[in-house]
Amino acid sequence: MLDASITESIGPTADALAWGGLLLGIVVLLAVDLLVFKSKRDDGGMSNRAAGIASVVWILIAVAFAAPIYAFGTSEQATAYLAGYVVERSLSLDNVFVFLVVMDAFAISAIARPRVLTLGILLALVLRFFFILAGAAALHQAAWLSIPFALILLWTGIRLWRNRNSHDSEAELVEGIKKRLRIAEGDHGHHMTVKQNGKRALTLVGAAFLTIAVVDIIFAVDSVPAILAITTDTYIVFAANAFALLGLRPLFFLVAHLVERLYYLNAALAVLLIFIAIKMGLAEVVGKLPPMYSLLGVAVILGIGVVASLLRDKRQGGTPATVA
Repeated sequence: MLDASITESIGPTADALAWGGLLLGIVVLLAVDLLVFKSKRDDGGMSNRAAGIASVVWILIAVAFAAPIYAFGTSEQATAYLAGYVVERSLSLDNVFVFLVVMDAFAISAIARPRVLTLGILLALVLRFFFILAGAAALHQAAWLSIPFALILLWTGIRLWRNRNSHDSEAELVEGIKKRLRIAEGDHGHHMTVKQNGKRALTLVGAAFLTIAVVDIIFAVDSVPAILAITTDTYIVFAANAFALLGLRPLFFLVAHLVERLYYLNAALAVLLIFIAIKMGLAEVVGKLPPMYSLLGVAVILGIGVVASLLRDKRQGGTPATVA
């Protein structure tokens, strides 16, 4: 077991055995993702059918993890995990879209994209881990910090609502980062940096990875407070984030189709963030609501967004994408 003071500061389930099992499980699942769900196509991509099946499998695995949390923890922790996972999985759609914008902006070849994407996901896992530790510890030491966190979520939700029908702000962010980088001319394969004209410069792959790193930090600042509003149990928060990120590779190959079909998704995400911000702010006044209310609120908001999108698509005569 961890030291009692550490356990108290980072969450009731944070003991060595639980953390060890979670981290080992993540490593094994990452290996499964890279080896079992490895693309058989020459360009490294995945067909819509394969990506869809893999995405469903990852969702089932993530939901199933609530069972051991319930068995060895409490029903409240299991509910908080599910609510946090749904929030993080939904927000990850925006992550994936920005990854796609980055790949296009740096003209990353189809063959190189899976490697850059994998490195980006690994980086996101590491960054989220430290952001979660810092955020949860800060809230335990100074509960009033929930107000600034709530304001960050509120601002993010309003910004997302204003850009709910476009991704221009994400594209502008990527272009702004691109202009500030020293990028070598030409294609240099998988190398991250090369020496050109006597100076070290980033390759297109290296520049794309660095841009994804910056985007990961920005998204961590947005998404970590969202789940900390549901629970400050670091183990539950990290588990929800990890399982949401594990399925990003197949989701990447579906995102263009999903964004087109789920027209109101951004609007639903904006409302979701504003809802969580209000809930987090009110917690200091009326006390925290049980995780079940968070889960119900998240499900209703996202459900309305998805149903409204599908009805809109049906009215416009949309047809399902052809699967390869």
